[in-house]
Amino acid sequence: MLSITAFYAALLAVLFLVLSVRVIGWRRESRVEFGHGEDSELLRRMRVHANFAEYVPFTLLLMALACELMVTPPSLWMSKLVGHNSLHCLSLIPLFAIGPLAALLYALRQGAPARPGLAGVLAGLAASGIAAIFYATNCTDDSPLFVATWYSLATAIVAGIGYVAGSRLLRW
Repeated sequence: MLSITAFYAALLAVLFLVLSVRVIGWRRESRVEFGHGEDSELLRRMRVHANFAEYVPFTLLLMALACELMVTPPSLWMSKLVGHNSLHCLSLIPLFAIGPLAALLYALRQGAPARPGLAGVLAGLAASGIAAIFYATNCTDDSPLFVATWYSLATAIVAGIGYVAGSRLLRW
């Protein structure tokens, strides 16, 4: 069943490239390098591309979760949820995120953001994404149920740390 999710992920990746090419092509045609230049067609294409990028990854994760829950007997759901590395995940992703978070907060200090807490949260989300990539290369628990639960919790921890750090460090 998870091969169904992989199949759709591959199809959606091709569609994402098509949407990217449509935006790039229209940018060249209308000679707009940055933003949308008050071109309503370019704005529409950009929003379609952005909405796709925002919603498709979450949808694929939900598809993988649904597939896993359909094929896994309910008696094994808890073992898939907890896995063998849940505590490692909760501790290592925040640990791996320290460097990227510090670098992002330092870079944000140069810009004096108007909403320092929100800037800190966004830096925390980006840092935890980087950390999760490094952690995932060594994690043997690859169940969608494990990933959706523990990676999300670790990301929330880093985002919370980012909020606190951003609120204190990014004021001007």
